[in-house]
Amino acid sequence: QVQLVESGGGLVQAGGSLRLSCAASGSIRSIWIMGWYRQAPGNQRELVATITGGYSTNYADSAKGRFTISRDNAKNTVYLEMNSLKPEDTAVYYCSARMIMGGDYWGQGTQVTVSS
Repeated sequence: QVQLVESGGGLVQAGGSLRLSCAASGSIRSIWIMGWYRQAPGNQRELVATITGGYSTNYADSAKGRFTISRDNAKNTVYLEMNSLKPEDTAVYYCSARMIMGGDYWGQGTQVTVSS
């Protein structure tokens, strides 16, 4: 079992920045990939970025060049640095952990609202 707790969401003006954090606890050694997803009202949950234990990253096209995912293994924490935010980035952002033996865990989500 893995527990994920997100923080760092909030209200920001367009062009601003936010940093999301996701603290993981539990069976940390069994995590393969960690990532950030988001879901806007009326939309499906979509990938934002992922990072493996070997620090390989993958980004959605909408995040490339503006968002950076990173991880601090000593703190069991994954970050999402978001710059040049746009109103269309408004969503609930979820942290995820994909396990080596299969299965996914999700955090409770943190709201990001970008005003125009």
